[in-house]
Amino acid sequence: MHTVAVLALDQVIPFDLSTPIEVFGRTRLPDGRPGYRVRVCAEQPEVDAGAFTLRAPWGLDGLKGADTIVVPGTAAAADPLSPAVRDALRAAAAEGTRIASICSGTFPLAATGLLDGLRATTHWIAADLLAAAHPDVEVDPDVLYVDNGQILTSAGAAAGLDLCLHMIRRDYGSAVAADAARLSVMPLEREGGQAQFIVHDYAPSPQGATLEPLLAWLDDNLGRDLALADIAARAGTSTRTLIRRFREQTGTTPLQWVHRARIRRAQHLLETTDHSVERIAAQVGFGSPTAFRDRFKRTAGVSPHAYRRTFG
Repeated sequence: MHTVAVLALDQVIPFDLSTPIEVFGRTRLPDGRPGYRVRVCAEQPEVDAGAFTLRAPWGLDGLKGADTIVVPGTAAAADPLSPAVRDALRAAAAEGTRIASICSGTFPLAATGLLDGLRATTHWIAADLLAAAHPDVEVDPDVLYVDNGQILTSAGAAAGLDLCLHMIRRDYGSAVAADAARLSVMPLEREGGQAQFIVHDYAPSPQGATLEPLLAWLDDNLGRDLALADIAARAGTSTRTLIRRFREQTGTTPLQWVHRARIRRAQHLLETTDHSVERIAAQVGFGSPTAFRDRFKRTAGVSPHAYRRTFG
């Protein structure tokens, strides 16, 4: 039987905490025996979990001897990591213990240095913050989880469930993992990554900026063939000046802005209408349905049909 230690840090996110407890705790082997022994550990006897206070049965000594340690997300992800927790996680890694994080749990894991030089993920909304705080970590915001062998990270709370099922499959095979997935009413593997859940907002432009009328015109004309020269002519400027102003006011280029606007418009149409993919491709200005499908999948991580099945 494998031992899983779930490390509850201060301001732990309840859903992230309960996911590994439930999934591992209910896993059964073909002969009916439990596959895992679960310990809930914390540095202090009581942990702030937002809506309630958690009393952990184990201290940091509960991490010793565990086969797997899971670090759930915490609302205090940017706070300094306790030296005791840092040392305990480093000691466990040195012993060969598998360590996984869920959602913002990647931040305290990164603070130990165990992710340096490795690829990792976290909730997409915090990916830029993770990359800025830990430049030695290769942050991938588009995937549900990353398996580096001993060290694993996952995206949002639901992706933590994907990661737990993945680890069960590693430990006991697909049949046991599939049974655990059925108990969780989850597919064993979800199509695509977390890119499909990212809201691709338009690049910001300060209110009253000189580009504001042009951006409104672009938004109203996404179905047209918008070449850079045409956009510059509409703005009454040269292409070089247009690109400079766009970078100053939006942080991106005119064509990149149009691309993001078209994908966001396509997402909206897939979510709210029953228009065919071919019709949507024309509505958002793609020359062909094939080009639209390719670009949409590169951006969202799934096909337009798969996106509609999830969000329509």
